[in-house]
Amino acid sequence: MIVMRSSKGFTLIELMIVVVIIGILATMAIPRYFNVVTKNKQAEAKMILKQIYTNERTYRQQGSGYYIPGAAASAASPTAFQQIWVSIMASSRYTYTIAGNANSFTATATSSILDDDATVDVWTIDNFGTLTCVSDDSNL
Repeated sequence: MIVMRSSKGFTLIELMIVVVIIGILATMAIPRYFNVVTKNKQAEAKMILKQIYTNERTYRQQGSGYYIPGAAASAASPTAFQQIWVSIMASSRYTYTIAGNANSFTATATSSILDDDATVDVWTIDNFGTLTCVSDDSNL
C-alpha cells in the first residue's frame, strides 16, 4: 500500500527564487525612485525662477530697469528679493542670485543638498524667459 503525503508550504528553493526576484526588482526601482524625488525637488527652482522672471518684467515696466540685488536670497535670507515681490520659503533647498544690469539679467538657482551626491544642481533664467539647466543633479 502506497501512502500519499500532502505537501503544504514552499520549498527552500522556491523561497530563494522569490527573494532573488524581489532583490532584482529593488535594484532597478530604488535608483529610479531617488531620481524622481530629485526631479520633484527641482520644481521649486523652476517655479521661483519663473516668478523672478515675471516680477522682473513687471519691475522694469514701472520704469526702473531690471532689479539687481546686492545679495543672494535663500532660506537664511528670504527677503533679499523683496523689491520684486519674491520671498523664499524657509524650507527652500536653493540659493537664488540675480546678475545683470538695467537692460538684462540672469537669475540663477543653485543647490548642493538635493540628494547625497556631490553634484550641484544649477538652473538659470534670463530676461527673455529662457529657463536652462546648467548642471542636473538627477540622472534620469
